[in-house]
Amino acid sequence: MRRIDRMMSLLMTRIKRHGLCLYTLVALLLTGTVNAQTGLSIQLVPETSAIVPGETFRVGLFIHHEPGWHTYWRQPGIVGVPTTIAWALPDGFEAGPLEYPEPEATKMFQIKAQGYERDVLLQTVIRAPKNLKIGSQITLQGKAAWMCCNQSCHPASKELKLTLPVAEKATLDALWHPVFQKERDAYAKPSTAWKATAEEKDLDVTLTIKAVGDDARPFSQEEVDKASILFFTEDGWINTDEPQHLSLAADGSLSIRLTRAEIFLGKTTPTKLQGIVHRPGGWHREGSLRSLTLQPLLRR
Repeated sequence: MRRIDRMMSLLMTRIKRHGLCLYTLVALLLTGTVNAQTGLSIQLVPETSAIVPGETFRVGLFIHHEPGWHTYWRQPGIVGVPTTIAWALPDGFEAGPLEYPEPEATKMFQIKAQGYERDVLLQTVIRAPKNLKIGSQITLQGKAAWMCCNQSCHPASKELKLTLPVAEKATLDALWHPVFQKERDAYAKPSTAWKATAEEKDLDVTLTIKAVGDDARPFSQEEVDKASILFFTEDGWINTDEPQHLSLAADGSLSIRLTRAEIFLGKTTPTKLQGIVHRPGGWHREGSLRSLTLQPLLRR
């Protein structure tokens, strides 16, 4: 509820900026959930053919978005609600955290947010107990919750199930394993080829990124002119609706000027700028690593 309350407050402050009328705002956010899967289809899918006693395996929440619709990343920004799943697993099973692939820039109506318009797989690792009977069937169950938006928003939830056999060995699922692997290959990661610093003054936050390794792909003026490099906030400290200003220094470093969010839901003021910087051409010379994880100290 804290996030919904904050979202309503922030949206109200943007009525003038975006030319929204109150009627439009209410229609946007308070649309009923007659169809629990408005704008998308969602299902649990396996990476492997079976569950092996005592071993870990992966399952995923696969979301297919209809054209023009989107859901939200683990940190949606100033608006939106992240997709989650509350597991109700059989005794002895333990699920890890839900893993979110690199996000995309999207909008709740006219307000910028962080989410997914493409089809996306949110996966997790589950550990099976050792005392499972070979040949038996195990049903995994969880309640998924999400908000799907286009010109209206539809918060919804659904009980999902996936049944798998218990076997001595498991093989990779021919249909779903490539999807799991493709998502993992694109996960945001840190890189020793880059160094970042961050400075905050009032509501202005400046992130500077500089190459320190031979495999770092140099910045180009074209990237700056097209504003193709984009910062995603990990903790909500940065206002996702404000523009991001890029500039290239003589030493080849890149500065991204950001704006701090007016309202922060964290318990304490962050000491680091936690985020992901997406670069379509990759951060390394060979084109790998599209999304770079950064956590520089915030100098104030």
